[in-house]
Amino acid sequence: MGRIYEIAYAFDRAMKVSPQGKKTVTTADFVHELAKVNWDWTRRQANEWIEMSVSTFKDISTGDGDNRTFMVYNPNGGR
Repeated sequence: MGRIYEIAYAFDRAMKVSPQGKKTVTTADFVHELAKVNWDWTRRQANEWIEMSVSTFKDISTGDGDNRTFMVYNPNGGR
C-alpha cells in the first residue's frame, strides 16, 4: 500500500505539457504512475480522485469510457 501523499505525486508525474504550454493528464497515465508508488487503482477510481481532489482540471475527453483526458484551466481568464 502506498502513502497518501504519493497520490498527488503520481498525478503530477502523469502530467504532460504540450509545446503550447497546455497541461493534460490521461487516466491511463495517472494509473500507470500510481502503480509505480504501490497504488493499485482502476481507471474509475483514478477518475473519481481527480474529480474530487483536483479543481483546476476539466474533462476534455472526446469519447466514452474510463480512459479520460483532463486539461488544466483557469476559470478567471488566465492560461
